[in-house]
Amino acid sequence: MKSNVLVVVAHPDDEVLGCGGTIARLAKAGHDIYTLILGEGVTARDNTRNRNKRQQEITDLKSEARAANKLLGVREVFFADFPDNRFDTVALLDVIKCVEKIKHETKAQIIFTHHAHDLNVDHQVAYKAVVTATRPLPGEPVKEVYSFEVPSSTEYSFPLKFSPNVFFDISKTLALKQKALEKYKTEIRPFPHPRSVKGIAIHAAAWGLKTGVAYAEPFETVRVLRFS
Repeated sequence: MKSNVLVVVAHPDDEVLGCGGTIARLAKAGHDIYTLILGEGVTARDNTRNRNKRQQEITDLKSEARAANKLLGVREVFFADFPDNRFDTVALLDVIKCVEKIKHETKAQIIFTHHAHDLNVDHQVAYKAVVTATRPLPGEPVKEVYSFEVPSSTEYSFPLKFSPNVFFDISKTLALKQKALEKYKTEIRPFPHPRSVKGIAIHAAAWGLKTGVAYAEPFETVRVLRFS
């Protein structure tokens, strides 16, 4: 059965790093995929946030995000522009309301988002917002919520708490994931950085070895409600 899928991430490129291969696979299978990027990006590179100083970079980053998501088969990308790496300065309710709004607009039934114990504070807030915005009340449309890891962030947390129990075979879509990452010219890094084209392939191969396929993406189940 086809579903509407919403990917909620803190920063541009998190969606590619966390579940780019799965996005492409689901899109190819006919599911309608949407991405919500909560943060503006780049402004954390300054000691003091100055959005005006970084406006052109923010604009360019949004263009890169649209190009990357289009390549993966995403129908639409939404941007919320919360302050980069400063989500802890924003009322959680504001982030929750944003997720709820896009959840309803896209009629999402499945959501992918960050892991609860990621090192990055923005990732933590994104997770809290999604879990709150999808609490299982009567009539809640979202029936499945999964969290993913983001290389160069999740593995830096200690102790490691990411414990995946769902895996998607991305052997046929890894190349698309790599091409999508290449669209993020301002975010991609040279190997051996985890956020590199070769790095994400090695990462997917490692999970593939653990699950019996060539390349895989791992997810931790947050909540699944089945009717049959």
